[in-house]
Amino acid sequence: MDMSRNLFKQALRDKKPQIGLWVGLADAYVAELLAGTGFDWLLIDGEHAPNDIRSILAQLQAVAPYPSHPIVRPPIGDVALIKQLLDTGAQTLLIPMVETAEQAALMVAATRYPPRGIRGVGSALARSSRWNQVTDYLHVADREMCVLVQIESAAGLANLDAIAQVPGVDGVFFGPADLSASLGFLGQPGHPDVQHAIAQGIERVLAADKAPGILTSDAGLARQYLDAGALFVAVGVDTTLLASSARQLSASFRPQVASGAARQDGVY
Repeated sequence: MDMSRNLFKQALRDKKPQIGLWVGLADAYVAELLAGTGFDWLLIDGEHAPNDIRSILAQLQAVAPYPSHPIVRPPIGDVALIKQLLDTGAQTLLIPMVETAEQAALMVAATRYPPRGIRGVGSALARSSRWNQVTDYLHVADREMCVLVQIESAAGLANLDAIAQVPGVDGVFFGPADLSASLGFLGQPGHPDVQHAIAQGIERVLAADKAPGILTSDAGLARQYLDAGALFVAVGVDTTLLASSARQLSASFRPQVASGAARQDGVY
């Protein structure tokens, strides 16, 4: 059995923009439905959604037959947790709250087997190797690993150039919600100072020959990021899409419901 190629990683190397969707409903049935809707990638969120290893595994299995590439975001950049996620079959990770080059280098090391890294060896138990049925898995797995790190704080921005230059970091993702809070603009990801920081950040990541990424539910802003050179952009969130569509349908029959509409100025 051959190793599955990471087509998302290859697309970033080829500078082909990838359009994604955030998946936070933490359910394999939902993930499979969304996997057939045409997005290049789906983000299975373990940081803010109620996911654990088993629910993430179920979603990876549900998405596997479809062309959408699953990216997993753990709740924290923890070496042991990364080992578990890789063994379940994740090939691309989005690591939150990275603030130093040393932290980024540790995250890369966690995705590589020795001597290049520190990933624990247990492939006989792992879905990733198809339980040791993938030919030469231990020697070919590293090349398909894709590490994306999140810049979400003023400290991360200050160290962005060094972080982007870490070997093995494939992309740098700007988290507008936390970043705006760190910069003193809680709940205002669209603030000019925040947007200026993101625009400069995209330029700095491109200068390091790495892929910039971001999330926004504002279609116009998403196109601006793509025009600026962002290579992986999430353009929506499943929870928001469901709530918004349900609210609109309800309001079409019960207009008073519209008065309770959710705010539309956030990232999500």
